[in-house]
Amino acid sequence: MNSLRSPWLAAFGIAVVVHLALVLAQAQPWDSITKCLLAPLLVAWVIEQRGPRLLAIALVLCLFGDLFLEIDGLFIAGMASFAAAHVCFVTFFVRRGALDVLRRTVWIPLALAAGAVLLLAWVWSGLEPGLRVPVVVYALLLASTAATALAVDLRAGIGALLFLFSDGLIAARIADRVPEESAFGGFVVMLTYSLALFLLTTAIVQKEARSRAAGGFDATRATDCWPKLPAGAV
Repeated sequence: MNSLRSPWLAAFGIAVVVHLALVLAQAQPWDSITKCLLAPLLVAWVIEQRGPRLLAIALVLCLFGDLFLEIDGLFIAGMASFAAAHVCFVTFFVRRGALDVLRRTVWIPLALAAGAVLLLAWVWSGLEPGLRVPVVVYALLLASTAATALAVDLRAGIGALLFLFSDGLIAARIADRVPEESAFGGFVVMLTYSLALFLLTTAIVQKEARSRAAGGFDATRATDCWPKLPAGAV
């Protein structure tokens, strides 16, 4: 059975469409409610597919990030939650050999670091002083996720790049580089964010599944995934 043919992913797709429609309609607080459904539906799919626990944790942290960003006065808390999610993503990809690949393709982290610097230079003067250091740290984490993801899997890398684009657009809106009140701007942010979560999650889970299938089931090997016994095993 194709792992993408899951009711959890179908529900995720429906939630994305409904949420984007509500964003365009500027229908509050319903758009905030549907936004906070996205990550949990992917967590349910990861568990169903016996995917990596670290991925599930990252998605739960994204949920808290989405929630905190919808509450006045908790913007830094939301950023911190997303930062912790990216630490999980980077840790996962490093464990899958990302650093070895990046040593041979140094242009990837260099290009992403340059992109992060250009983004920071663009928004810097428009950021409140108290946001500048957190934004620098977060931008470096976004670039690290993109670099390590590209080193391991192209689809995951594209997802990480979309995450970088989405959050970069948020930074540009906060710094008044693009209109913050624009419903279309919010639509693009959420469209790219939703695609980022989908691509990162499905790429990681399916790559892990292929690795397990190629190596066979080893009950003695430590794994971050929920092990699943072969059919007929007692």
